[in-house]
Amino acid sequence: MLQKGTDRLMIIDTHAHYDDEQFDPDREELLGSMKDGGIGLIVNAGSTIESWGKILELTETYEFLYGAIGIHPDEAGSLDEESFRRMSSLLDREKIVAVGEIGLDYYWDKESHDLQKKWMIRQLELAREKNLPVIIHSREAAADTMEIMKEYAAGMTAVIHCYSYSAEMAREYVKMGYYIGVGGVVTFKNAKKLKQVVETVPLTAIVLETDCPYLAPVPYRGKRNSSLYLPYVAEEIAAIKGVTAEAVIRQTEANARRLYRLPDHQGEK
Repeated sequence: MLQKGTDRLMIIDTHAHYDDEQFDPDREELLGSMKDGGIGLIVNAGSTIESWGKILELTETYEFLYGAIGIHPDEAGSLDEESFRRMSSLLDREKIVAVGEIGLDYYWDKESHDLQKKWMIRQLELAREKNLPVIIHSREAAADTMEIMKEYAAGMTAVIHCYSYSAEMAREYVKMGYYIGVGGVVTFKNAKKLKQVVETVPLTAIVLETDCPYLAPVPYRGKRNSSLYLPYVAEEIAAIKGVTAEAVIRQTEANARRLYRLPDHQGEK
């Protein structure tokens, strides 16, 4: 495993869900171990209206933890104008650094495609108004996601979270100025498409993420994921790219700070 040096290698988890009930038994202990585990900063992404309050509490409790506020496409039916106004207000909080996760999910198809598109576009417009980056969830909805991003998110800062499409489409997103989120799936033997994406796009366009408690990397596949497992992701990316894991961590840290406008080691944004 990666050896943490004295020059403060800092792994940034750009997408986690520590508000999830799977962390209820040991959340405080686990988050308390992050610094010793080499994890410098974590961004906790919103997915439901219920998650927002928990995320605010986490950002207030842990200095190294930042938040994003948004509604996952599976929950699009829970949004209305009142909750949308609340979202707008919460996005003004200092440690809320992005709108997300938002997007389209045609795999689970829990909400109509038209409703998903409506609220994805509304949230993109809100992010533009607030001058905030966006975290994009897209599953089995490649064409519609690309179309909406081109029309409504041109010139914005975005990460395509848990990227699952082709290397060709990844290159197009990178040309649009977006980042590609890579997590534990890249360590799976059958993840040929994602490995090809990592090989194809520049390291300057990749950010590390967990989506924890989901998608733990090998050798923890199938178990509860956490930010502490990100060194396995960094090492796999390094092997694909033919560079060191340290180089991957340094570059993805810089990428994550640009993506979310996070403060540097000296506290400057």
